[in-house]
Amino acid sequence: MFSGIRRSSFFQGLLFFTLLFGLFCSVSAIPSSVSAQSASEEDMLVEKARLTLESFLADPDMQWFRDHMKEARGILIVPQFIKGAFFIGGSGGSGVLVVRDEKTNEWSYPAFLTLGGASIGLQFGGQASEVVLLVMTQKGVDSMMSTTVKLGGDASVAVGPVGRGVEGSTAPNLSVDFLSFSKAKGLFAGLSLEGAVVGARDALNTNYYKTPTKAIDILVRRSVSNPQADPLLAVVKKGTKGES
Repeated sequence: MFSGIRRSSFFQGLLFFTLLFGLFCSVSAIPSSVSAQSASEEDMLVEKARLTLESFLADPDMQWFRDHMKEARGILIVPQFIKGAFFIGGSGGSGVLVVRDEKTNEWSYPAFLTLGGASIGLQFGGQASEVVLLVMTQKGVDSMMSTTVKLGGDASVAVGPVGRGVEGSTAPNLSVDFLSFSKAKGLFAGLSLEGAVVGARDALNTNYYKTPTKAIDILVRRSVSNPQADPLLAVVKKGTKGES
Protein backbone atom coordinates (compact mmCIF):
# COMPACT_ATOMS: atom_id res chain seq x y z
CA MET A 1 0.00 0.00 0.00
CA PHE A 2 2.68 2.51 1.04
CA SER A 3 4.85 1.63 -1.94
CA GLY A 4 1.86 2.35 -4.17
CA ILE A 5 1.39 5.76 -2.55
CA ARG A 6 5.08 6.53 -2.98
CA ARG A 7 4.94 5.53 -6.64
CA SER A 8 1.84 7.70 -7.15
CA SER A 9 3.50 10.71 -5.52
CA PHE A 10 6.64 10.13 -7.55
CA PHE A 11 4.77 10.05 -10.85
CA GLN A 12 2.70 13.12 -9.90
CA GLY A 13 5.89 15.02 -9.15
CA LEU A 14 7.52 13.77 -12.33
CA LEU A 15 4.49 14.82 -14.36
CA PHE A 16 4.54 18.29 -12.76
CA PHE A 17 8.18 18.90 -13.56
CA THR A 18 7.74 17.51 -17.08
CA LEU A 19 4.81 19.85 -17.73
CA LEU A 20 6.55 22.86 -16.21
CA PHE A 21 9.80 22.15 -18.05
CA GLY A 22 7.91 21.73 -21.30
CA LEU A 23 6.05 24.99 -20.72
CA PHE A 24 9.23 26.97 -20.21
CA CYS A 25 11.04 25.25 -23.07
CA SER A 26 8.22 25.89 -25.50
CA VAL A 27 8.26 29.59 -24.66
CA SER A 28 12.03 30.01 -24.67
CA ALA A 29 12.35 28.08 -27.93
CA ILE A 30 10.45 30.75 -29.85
CA PRO A 31 12.81 33.68 -29.30
CA SER A 32 15.90 31.48 -29.67
CA SER A 33 14.81 30.25 -33.12
CA VAL A 34 14.00 33.78 -34.22
CA SER A 35 17.20 35.25 -32.81
CA ALA A 36 19.26 32.69 -34.72
CA GLN A 37 17.84 34.13 -37.94
CA SER A 38 17.67 37.85 -37.23
CA ALA A 39 18.55 39.11 -33.73
CA SER A 40 20.11 38.10 -30.44
CA GLU A 41 18.13 36.99 -27.40
CA GLU A 42 18.91 40.32 -25.75
CA ASP A 43 17.73 42.35 -28.77
CA MET A 44 14.50 40.35 -28.89
CA LEU A 45 13.83 40.90 -25.20
CA VAL A 46 14.40 44.65 -25.48
CA GLU A 47 12.09 44.85 -28.49
CA LYS A 48 9.37 42.82 -26.73
CA ALA A 49 9.71 45.11 -23.72
CA ARG A 50 9.09 48.11 -25.97
CA LEU A 51 5.96 46.51 -27.42
CA THR A 52 4.69 45.58 -23.95
CA LEU A 53 5.14 49.11 -22.63
CA GLU A 54 3.44 50.58 -25.70
CA SER A 55 0.52 48.20 -25.13
CA PHE A 56 0.15 49.29 -21.50
CA LEU A 57 0.29 52.97 -22.44
CA ALA A 58 -2.39 52.52 -25.11
CA ASP A 59 -4.77 50.52 -22.89
CA PRO A 60 -7.75 52.66 -21.79
CA ASP A 61 -7.94 50.73 -18.49
CA MET A 62 -4.35 51.74 -17.63
CA GLN A 63 -5.25 55.36 -16.93
CA TRP A 64 -3.65 55.40 -13.46
CA PHE A 65 -0.54 53.75 -14.87
CA ARG A 66 -0.21 56.46 -17.54
CA ASP A 67 -0.90 59.31 -15.13
CA HIS A 68 1.66 58.16 -12.55
CA MET A 69 4.37 56.56 -14.66
CA LYS A 70 6.24 59.87 -14.53
CA GLU A 71 6.56 59.50 -10.75
CA ALA A 72 8.39 56.18 -11.02
CA ARG A 73 12.12 56.04 -10.35
CA GLY A 74 12.45 52.89 -12.40
CA ILE A 75 10.45 50.62 -14.70
CA LEU A 76 10.84 46.85 -14.87
CA ILE A 77 9.22 45.26 -17.94
CA VAL A 78 8.74 41.49 -18.25
CA PRO A 79 7.15 40.81 -21.66
CA GLN A 80 6.33 37.18 -20.92
CA PHE A 81 5.83 35.96 -17.35
CA ILE A 82 4.92 32.29 -17.40
CA LYS A 83 2.94 30.77 -14.57
CA GLY A 84 2.41 27.00 -14.60
CA ALA A 85 0.90 24.73 -11.96
CA PHE A 86 0.29 21.09 -11.15
CA PHE A 87 -0.22 20.98 -7.35
CA ILE A 88 2.96 23.10 -6.97
CA GLY A 89 3.06 26.40 -8.87
CA GLY A 90 6.10 27.86 -10.60
CA SER A 91 6.49 31.14 -12.43
CA GLY A 92 9.18 33.10 -14.20
CA GLY A 93 10.28 35.37 -16.99
CA SER A 94 13.11 37.62 -18.11
CA GLY A 95 12.82 41.38 -18.35
CA VAL A 96 14.62 44.69 -18.52
CA LEU A 97 14.92 47.52 -16.01
CA VAL A 98 15.49 51.19 -16.76
CA VAL A 99 16.14 53.77 -14.03
CA ARG A 100 15.66 57.54 -14.00
CA ASP A 101 18.46 59.85 -12.84
CA GLU A 102 16.96 62.07 -10.12
CA LYS A 103 19.15 65.04 -11.11
CA THR A 104 18.89 65.00 -14.90
CA ASN A 105 15.65 62.99 -15.34
CA GLU A 106 17.47 60.99 -18.02
CA TRP A 107 16.70 57.29 -18.27
CA SER A 108 19.39 54.60 -18.19
CA TYR A 109 19.91 51.94 -20.79
CA PRO A 110 18.25 48.63 -19.86
CA ALA A 111 19.67 46.09 -17.42
CA PHE A 112 18.56 42.47 -17.80
CA LEU A 113 16.85 40.74 -14.89
CA THR A 114 14.77 37.67 -14.20
CA LEU A 115 11.54 37.50 -12.19
CA GLY A 116 10.45 34.19 -10.66
CA GLY A 117 8.59 32.57 -7.80
CA ALA A 118 6.91 29.45 -6.52
CA SER A 119 3.81 28.55 -4.50
CA ILE A 120 2.41 25.37 -2.97
CA GLY A 121 -1.25 24.43 -2.99
CA LEU A 122 -4.00 22.73 -4.96
CA GLN A 123 -3.73 24.41 -8.35
CA PHE A 124 -3.77 23.46 -12.01
CA GLY A 125 -3.23 25.14 -15.37
CA GLY A 126 -0.88 27.73 -16.80
CA GLN A 127 -0.90 31.37 -17.83
CA ALA A 128 1.33 33.79 -19.71
CA SER A 129 1.18 37.44 -18.67
CA GLU A 130 2.85 40.72 -19.54
CA VAL A 131 4.14 42.38 -16.38
CA VAL A 132 5.33 45.93 -15.71
CA LEU A 133 6.54 47.06 -12.29
CA LEU A 134 6.89 50.73 -11.42
CA VAL A 135 9.76 51.25 -8.98
CA MET A 136 8.40 54.02 -6.77
CA THR A 137 11.16 54.52 -4.16
CA GLN A 138 14.91 54.87 -3.97
CA LYS A 139 14.94 51.78 -1.77
CA GLY A 140 13.35 49.87 -4.64
CA VAL A 141 16.00 51.14 -7.06
CA ASP A 142 18.82 50.29 -4.64
CA SER A 143 17.46 46.77 -4.15
CA MET A 144 17.88 46.14 -7.87
CA MET A 145 21.65 46.43 -7.48
CA SER A 146 21.68 43.24 -5.40
CA THR A 147 22.18 39.79 -6.87
CA THR A 148 18.63 38.88 -5.83
CA VAL A 149 15.76 40.68 -4.09
CA LYS A 150 12.56 39.17 -2.71
CA LEU A 151 9.43 41.20 -3.36
CA GLY A 152 7.36 41.54 -0.22
CA GLY A 153 10.42 40.73 1.89
CA ASP A 154 13.43 42.82 0.94
CA ALA A 155 11.17 45.38 -0.74
CA SER A 156 7.42 46.02 -0.56
CA VAL A 157 5.15 45.33 -3.52
CA ALA A 158 1.47 45.96 -4.24
CA VAL A 159 -0.84 45.37 -7.19
CA GLY A 160 -1.37 48.62 -9.05
CA PRO A 161 -4.87 49.98 -9.70
CA VAL A 162 -6.60 49.45 -13.04
CA GLY A 163 -9.65 51.06 -14.57
CA ARG A 164 -10.73 54.60 -15.28
CA GLY A 165 -11.18 57.25 -12.64
CA VAL A 166 -9.11 55.58 -9.91
CA GLU A 167 -8.78 58.12 -7.10
CA GLY A 168 -9.31 58.79 -3.42
CA SER A 169 -9.47 55.72 -1.20
CA THR A 170 -8.97 53.40 -4.19
CA ALA A 171 -5.58 54.92 -5.08
CA PRO A 172 -2.50 53.03 -3.85
CA ASN A 173 0.05 54.14 -1.28
CA LEU A 174 2.85 55.67 -3.33
CA SER A 175 5.38 54.90 -0.60
CA VAL A 176 5.36 51.22 -1.64
CA ASP A 177 8.62 50.18 -3.30
CA PHE A 178 7.04 48.44 -6.30
CA LEU A 179 3.64 48.66 -7.98
CA SER A 180 2.88 45.76 -10.32
CA PHE A 181 0.62 45.80 -13.35
CA SER A 182 -0.11 42.74 -15.48
CA LYS A 183 -2.15 41.68 -18.48
CA ALA A 184 -3.00 38.21 -19.76
CA LYS A 185 -4.43 37.86 -23.27
CA GLY A 186 -4.93 41.62 -23.38
CA LEU A 187 -6.90 41.76 -20.12
CA PHE A 188 -5.82 43.00 -16.70
CA ALA A 189 -4.64 39.99 -14.72
CA GLY A 190 -4.18 41.39 -11.19
CA LEU A 191 -1.17 39.14 -10.68
CA SER A 192 0.26 39.17 -7.15
CA LEU A 193 4.06 39.13 -7.06
CA GLU A 194 4.34 38.81 -3.28
CA GLY A 195 7.25 36.44 -2.62
CA ALA A 196 8.63 36.60 -6.16
CA VAL A 197 12.38 36.98 -6.56
CA VAL A 198 14.16 39.37 -8.93
CA GLY A 199 17.65 38.30 -9.96
CA ALA A 200 20.42 39.77 -12.10
CA ARG A 201 21.22 38.33 -15.53
CA ASP A 202 24.82 39.45 -15.89
CA ALA A 203 25.45 37.12 -18.84
CA LEU A 204 22.78 38.91 -20.87
CA ASN A 205 24.13 42.31 -19.74
CA THR A 206 27.61 41.32 -20.87
CA ASN A 207 26.40 40.00 -24.23
CA TYR A 208 24.29 43.07 -24.92
CA TYR A 209 26.95 45.65 -24.06
CA LYS A 210 29.89 43.61 -25.41
CA THR A 211 31.90 43.99 -22.20
CA PRO A 212 31.70 42.47 -18.69
CA THR A 213 28.73 44.37 -17.26
CA LYS A 214 26.64 44.34 -14.09
CA ALA A 215 23.42 46.17 -13.31
CA ILE A 216 25.22 48.91 -11.38
CA ASP A 217 27.35 49.70 -14.46
CA ILE A 218 24.20 50.31 -16.48
CA LEU A 219 21.83 51.89 -13.97
CA VAL A 220 24.17 53.96 -11.77
CA ARG A 221 27.58 54.39 -13.38
CA ARG A 222 26.03 54.50 -16.88
CA SER A 223 29.33 53.41 -18.32
CA VAL A 224 27.81 51.39 -21.18
CA SER A 225 25.27 52.03 -23.93
CA ASN A 226 23.65 50.30 -26.88
CA PRO A 227 21.71 52.27 -29.51
CA GLN A 228 19.53 49.21 -30.17
CA ALA A 229 17.67 50.16 -26.99
CA ASP A 230 16.91 53.71 -28.12
CA PRO A 231 13.38 52.83 -29.40
CA LEU A 232 12.52 51.43 -25.95
CA LEU A 233 13.88 54.53 -24.23
CA ALA A 234 11.86 56.72 -26.62
CA VAL A 235 8.65 55.00 -25.44
CA VAL A 236 9.72 55.38 -21.79
CA LYS A 237 10.40 59.09 -22.26
CA LYS A 238 7.13 59.61 -24.10
CA GLY A 239 5.16 57.82 -21.37
CA THR A 240 6.81 59.68 -18.52
CA LYS A 241 6.09 63.02 -20.19
CA GLY A 242 2.40 62.13 -20.26
CA GLU A 243 2.16 62.11 -24.05
CA SER A 244 -0.54 60.00 -25.68
